[in-house]
Amino acid sequence: MKKLLYRKYPFDPSIKNHCIVAFGLSIWVFIFLFYTEPFDVNQFKDDEMPLYMSLYGLLVGTCYLVFIPIQQILFKKYKENWYVISEILFLLIYVIISIIAARLFYLYAVVPGEPYPYTLGYHLKAILIPAFLTILPIVIFGRFAFGKYKNKKTEAKKIEIKGEGNYEGLRLLFNDVICIQSSDNYIEVFYLNGSILKKTLIRNKLSVIANEFPELLRTHRSYLINPYHFLQWKTEKSKLFILLFHHIEVPVSKTYQNNVKSILNSTTE
Repeated sequence: MKKLLYRKYPFDPSIKNHCIVAFGLSIWVFIFLFYTEPFDVNQFKDDEMPLYMSLYGLLVGTCYLVFIPIQQILFKKYKENWYVISEILFLLIYVIISIIAARLFYLYAVVPGEPYPYTLGYHLKAILIPAFLTILPIVIFGRFAFGKYKNKKTEAKKIEIKGEGNYEGLRLLFNDVICIQSSDNYIEVFYLNGSILKKTLIRNKLSVIANEFPELLRTHRSYLINPYHFLQWKTEKSKLFILLFHHIEVPVSKTYQNNVKSILNSTTE
């Protein structure tokens, strides 16, 4: 069970796409309430029904937007990974808070001062729970669809650093690669997994990787760097080094010094 809960789940952190989900929710709630008419129509004047149905839709959409920061906190907590348990937790919080907000809206905006409003039990059973049972599939589908589309685009942008023969390679985003170091007949790839620095040993030659990915910059016969992660220059005992993210120091040999300075200075200006 624990393994299932911590399985990765498609997720798109884009606020723009979550605004689209919220807008779709608002429209759906309005349509659902307007055509099912769950409230006693005698409680409303002729022009009040569309107004209150619209406000209910707006309320549900707003609750979704308000709780987007919660999912951002969860996303960062799990190091920019999203799991089944993260999705369940967000949906549970969203439904509970939305039901509370809908109940308060009914009592203090729809029927303020009414001596016999719907009881909480009846309101939940006859209106709120059935309404959210129709809302949840829309939320789940919208979030899942955006998450899958985002994952698909991310996969398309990934590069593969291959190993020789039957040795496994590494597939990741180019900008997640920090640097690659030669180690005998192997290369050691330093890269980011979310915000965590990792390294993987792959059987291959640095020259092969340099030819395959010319975007990587040769600084030394044993090093390739990704200019994207350049932080600053460092000189120590008349030797030149490059400081990369995560405090990785890479030597710059005299053979490549002019070319490295030219490229890095032009990209950081």
